[in-house]
Amino acid sequence: MYPHHREREQPIFSARAHVFQIDPATKRNWIPASKHAVTVSFFYDANRNVYRIISVGGTKAIINCTVTPSMTFTKTSQKFGQWADSRANTVYGLGFATEQQLHQFSEKFKEVKDAARLAREKSQDKELANTALTIAAPQFSQDLSDELQSPPVMCVNGPEDKLFRSQSADITLSSEKERIKKMLSEGSICEMNLEAELFTLQDSNSKLVAALHEANANVEQWKKQLAAYQEETERLRDQVAELEAHGGHGPSDLLKDELTQSLEELESLLKAKDEEIHILQSKKADYHEMEHDRDEAIRRLREMEIRNSELERRIGNSEQNLNNSLEDRDRMDAEIQRAIEILDIKIFDLNDLRQSLVKLIEK
Repeated sequence: MYPHHREREQPIFSARAHVFQIDPATKRNWIPASKHAVTVSFFYDANRNVYRIISVGGTKAIINCTVTPSMTFTKTSQKFGQWADSRANTVYGLGFATEQQLHQFSEKFKEVKDAARLAREKSQDKELANTALTIAAPQFSQDLSDELQSPPVMCVNGPEDKLFRSQSADITLSSEKERIKKMLSEGSICEMNLEAELFTLQDSNSKLVAALHEANANVEQWKKQLAAYQEETERLRDQVAELEAHGGHGPSDLLKDELTQSLEELESLLKAKDEEIHILQSKKADYHEMEHDRDEAIRRLREMEIRNSELERRIGNSEQNLNNSLEDRDRMDAEIQRAIEILDIKIFDLNDLRQSLVKLIEK
């Protein structure tokens, strides 16, 4: 009934935006679906060859939309776009921080829509075969459901007690399966949220690494500039000292003022470069913190996978127990049927005996 192994969907693109939904009453006004900007991601399911747009806020799925070839993403302003989901009977709107982010999301939407169209064209033959199987499956399920819901009721104390216990076991197993199914659904939502968070951290990590590489390259250049400025500063100081030593010769005051002003400018420039180096060093600390967050997200994702595996194992055990219970009930039904046949034979023999006794009495 449930697969024992489920391949995870892979994120292929992610962006942050404010999510809105159309007002179902007016079909004109927008209703905010999130209080702040959330991550909106494209996911690809390789097993089913399906693309989905997913956005999770906390433990609630704000957007869970399967991309179809008939969908169209429309830009209504420089930073806002929308598309309609006929399956959910709603219209989603996304507000981005920049026009570039909106353009990137729109291009990815077109790319995913084209991929979904190609996947649908390639799977037409497979869908025809699946349609034939789907037509036969409901009749088999209905027959099985009728058989399970209409057990024979017999007035024999022993088999009736066994049958009652079998029905109680079926009810207990069904409730246990519903509870495990709910837990598995909650685990899937948490896993989806962790995957989106991990994808965002990886994207931020790659951007930060590129910025650090660029900063490290600039630091070497700045160090050379600082050495040159320091040499220039020392040279100017020597000139100032020399002019002060020859205070009475020529327009030394004017030259001294110019050199002093140049010296102050160089010192302010040195301070600015020192501040930039300090900022870069703080960014390195942020990079280490980002790596720690990424490792924590990976650890939580692995724990969630272990939990899902445990739930799938428990579901498999429940299915096995249910199958065993059905087999036991079939055996009890066979025993009851045999008991009925024996009782019919005994009743027929007693009837013959009664008729023989009546004939004897009449003679």
